[in-house]
Amino acid sequence: MEEMIFAHGLVKYLHILLFVYWLGGDAGVFYSSSFVTNTKLSREARLTAFKIFINLDMLPRYCLALMLTVGGVLAEFVGYEHPLWQTIAIVALGPIWVWVVHTIHAREGTEFSKKLAHWDKMFRVFMIFAIIASVIYHWVTGPLQPYPWIAAKLLIFAGLIFCGFMIRVNIPPFIEGFKVLAATGATPESDQKMIDGMAACRPYVLLIWAGVAISALLGVLKPV
Repeated sequence: MEEMIFAHGLVKYLHILLFVYWLGGDAGVFYSSSFVTNTKLSREARLTAFKIFINLDMLPRYCLALMLTVGGVLAEFVGYEHPLWQTIAIVALGPIWVWVVHTIHAREGTEFSKKLAHWDKMFRVFMIFAIIASVIYHWVTGPLQPYPWIAAKLLIFAGLIFCGFMIRVNIPPFIEGFKVLAATGATPESDQKMIDGMAACRPYVLLIWAGVAISALLGVLKPV
């Protein structure tokens, strides 16, 4: 019994850490992006800010990849039982997804990274629909009904994946503008592309912050 209490506390602590580093890391990414797009700064300062921006961005990416695994294990401790195959899939998902996210970043520019990024994008689209379908099915059939807060957190998580996907859709102008900055120095056109790209991403960034905060609150209050 003591071992179970300790394990429960450890998983809960890890779950809290993921929320903290996801929200905090994302705020840091957003803040550092303002220095990348700041036309008053020198080229070197903006390039340095971009390095901080791109590396700090890995924190929320890792947190997202691990969240479903840690949350799924935590759900077991509060009484929600998964079928064995589902438990295996949930436990395996986090480490594999973290490896994919890390490899895409570490081997950026290679053919392997590009292929992996494509499959990762397709997987995220699949996960959005799979999570929503799973919540609906398990709510209608009954297992989730005693745990409406878990259902809500899963739907929010699907929304977070969607917001991250939309950031990827809207970020290309920012990247195009940055490539000009890095290669030959900024131009008015490249600066505008960076500003426009970041502005298009901003609503989804704010939605992610709200979603992570609300999800954490649901986990604490567990409303029924």
